[in-house]
Amino acid sequence: MSVAFKGIDHIQLAAPENCEHEARRFYVEMIGLKEIPKPENLRGRGGCWFQFGPQEIHVGVQKDFVPATKAHPGLLVEGLEDFRNSLAMKGIKIKEDAPINGRSRFFVSDPFGNRIEFLEYH
Repeated sequence: MSVAFKGIDHIQLAAPENCEHEARRFYVEMIGLKEIPKPENLRGRGGCWFQFGPQEIHVGVQKDFVPATKAHPGLLVEGLEDFRNSLAMKGIKIKEDAPINGRSRFFVSDPFGNRIEFLEYH
């Protein structure tokens, strides 16, 4: 069998029921992602989808939701320091962690407690 991995299509994050308004506020207004429509056949499940570059973040409703506080997406950005300052000015708490050689990074939590990392190579 021959297979070639091409990249990541999407990342799925979970959220509680009726999360859509807060998800849109955070991922579109605060972070700056673009909302994209969910396929018609999946809309009844709740949640919403967002795009960054060619990748997507799918925020899906999970019964008995518990946030992902360790597992997380790492989103690569340009202008990390300006982005950090913008988020801080919007009241988003920035969390630092041990550095990784060749990368600057920080973490935030979405409104549901899911951990999200932002990185920039230098």
